[in-house]
Amino acid sequence: MDVLSDVVAVTRTGRSRSAYVRWHAPWRQEFASVPGSAGFQVVLQGSCWLLPSEAEPVQLAAGDVVFLPHGSGHTLADSPETPVTAPACGPDDHQLSETYAADSVDRSGDGGPVTVVLCGAYQLDPFRTHPLLLTLPDLIHLPAQAGCHPELSSAVELLAAEVENPRLGTDAAVPALLDALLLYILRIWFNGRSSLGNTTGWAAALNDPPVTAALHAIHRDPASPWTVAKLAAEAGLSRAPFARRFALLIGQPPLGYLTWWRMTTAARLLRTSDAPLRSIAAQVGYTSEFAFANAFKRTHGTAPGTYRRRS
Repeated sequence: MDVLSDVVAVTRTGRSRSAYVRWHAPWRQEFASVPGSAGFQVVLQGSCWLLPSEAEPVQLAAGDVVFLPHGSGHTLADSPETPVTAPACGPDDHQLSETYAADSVDRSGDGGPVTVVLCGAYQLDPFRTHPLLLTLPDLIHLPAQAGCHPELSSAVELLAAEVENPRLGTDAAVPALLDALLLYILRIWFNGRSSLGNTTGWAAALNDPPVTAALHAIHRDPASPWTVAKLAAEAGLSRAPFARRFALLIGQPPLGYLTWWRMTTAARLLRTSDAPLRSIAAQVGYTSEFAFANAFKRTHGTAPGTYRRRS
């Protein structure tokens, strides 16, 4: 898998959630902060205001996409001056959060202009969150632009249709569409960073061919007996320049990232499969189950067997 696909697949846990919500002005809906999650809001019809907890209000129009990668609390309203008209929406709100596909929720005000929003959330494992996601800002706003990002618009349209009108197969379609939506949002944002120039960190790394080649090699085959020299060869650089370049952009040495990714992959396998420890050890590059257990305990603070039982 490529880096971005792997990041989404490994850090996500639990069930993604989405709801199609219709409000009549005046209205104001608070969304509670949910650490260990990432949320999005897409305006399908009308307009509204996004009121972040620690930033200036942002006016949203039909087609705008907002992504909150750290589950930050925020409010949507028809106007910044509108008082609260509904209790805060949180993880326990059965109308908006329990299922993939929720029926339309009509939060009627006084019959004013209608705003339709597609909202949703991804549950992430805070102990396995990839550093790529940790470097994202609290709020990513992708304004609607005619003719731009057609793949994102298509994903939104398909997801909205499934959530508004659940049918046979919706439970399979919605999770896939939510993943596609998340990937398109991240791809657009990282591509946008690179076009600005002078980027650093993961935004620069994903647009740096040598470092990206090494990352793809690690993610494609984490069990391979990688060395700095072998990864440098994948990157097309000599050993020392590659090591400096990788550490500068990724924030840790190549073999440090390799070990972290192996242990992150192992944790996912322990949680999602019944494979024996020796098999998981081999899948992440350890010929000795004992060596694997020691490495896992150094990273996660517990033995693999204990981690699996607790999970």
